[in-house]
Amino acid sequence: MGMWASLDAMWEMPAEKRIFGAVLLFSWTVYLWETFLAQRQRRIYKTTTHVPLELGQIMDSETFEKSRLYQLDKSTFSFWSGLYSEIEGTLILLFGGIPYLWRLSGRFCGYAGFGPEYETLGFFMKDAVKKFIVTQCILLPVSSLLLYIIKIGGDYFFIYAWLFTLVVSLVLVTIYADYIAPLFDKFTPLPEGKLKQEIEVMAKSIDFPLTKVYVVEGSKRSSHSNAYFYGFFKNKRIVLFDTLLEEYSVLNKAILEESGVEARKDGEGDSEEIKANVKNKKQGCKNEEVLAVLGHELGHWKLGHTVKNIIISQMNSFLCFFLFAVLIGRKELFSAFGFYNSQPTLIGLLIIFQFIFSPYNEVLSFCLTVLSRRFEFQADAFAKKLGKAKDLYSALIKLNKDNLGFPVSDWLFSMWHYSHPPLLERLQALESSKQD
Repeated sequence: MGMWASLDAMWEMPAEKRIFGAVLLFSWTVYLWETFLAQRQRRIYKTTTHVPLELGQIMDSETFEKSRLYQLDKSTFSFWSGLYSEIEGTLILLFGGIPYLWRLSGRFCGYAGFGPEYETLGFFMKDAVKKFIVTQCILLPVSSLLLYIIKIGGDYFFIYAWLFTLVVSLVLVTIYADYIAPLFDKFTPLPEGKLKQEIEVMAKSIDFPLTKVYVVEGSKRSSHSNAYFYGFFKNKRIVLFDTLLEEYSVLNKAILEESGVEARKDGEGDSEEIKANVKNKKQGCKNEEVLAVLGHELGHWKLGHTVKNIIISQMNSFLCFFLFAVLIGRKELFSAFGFYNSQPTLIGLLIIFQFIFSPYNEVLSFCLTVLSRRFEFQADAFAKKLGKAKDLYSALIKLNKDNLGFPVSDWLFSMWHYSHPPLLERLQALESSKQD
């Protein structure tokens, strides 16, 4: 009886108080759920202290332990930073921080987060300044034009706003790799040679309209390896990170110098102990493995994953702008966050997209994560059809090692968070073809 009375009393509260309470309740529910999942995964990091049997022949104990400790440190930092952010956000809402900041500055500014493993503090600071300048050069005019479109668009402003963001996103995708990315990293054409020839042959075999292949100097920013393609229609380009290429890796050169190994063909003249030591510490993939990774990436293109993701993204964008148009006139939404006498459009965007859409965004994020994992398995299967199963198998292990990924994961944590399937699941899916 008491519970129903409490519910009746809650529904009798003003609409703005119910909205505010629901936003806070959902925010803390999501935080507690994320914390629960993180603790499950942290338990895996603590208890899994030995290399799994499935990886016993392909992963050494030193790499495994280094990865385990790295992930433990990340999870500790994530817990405290998440708790701080949640408490900070709650206090800002409870004490009217949003209207206060609006009155104080009249605008909101983004901030740059710490990137992955920068080589030096000076490089990080230089990079942060560049990011801030580039972000402001893009964000300020785009935001201003979007607000202007919403203001003058009339009853159908949401259509014009959606079309505007669509054009902006397509323009940014088009110019990013050629004009924005080179501001941060050095891009050089892949030299003529066996690897480039084999990439061109593979691209031609699946009708991929390749025009150029670049190597990006990503090693100054991070030890993580990657490869991607970009471009529209008949002008596709492939970008390989130097950390992906064994012969380009700066780390490998340092290891050879440290070990006293000269750049001889196949390490001729070196002791077996030195060879094993260098092999275990080496970064990147051999040419055959690089081709297997590219076979996976090109599989995303051939199977239409890129187009499907764009369509889903734009459908979601249109839906959000439509719902924004429906909700922007509701005074109780503004009152719930302390805006009783005004309804600024920018504040409306913040309230609706960040707070009101939160439940929808969580569900959508999970669905996209599930879809992404499905796409990854399909791309792996495509690489198999190209005869790359064995090389992709070994490449995935090397990339996991280079990226300090931990090969064991809690099923619930991975289901909710991982856009890529866990390593062991991908290896199992490749195993039969590898043996064949």
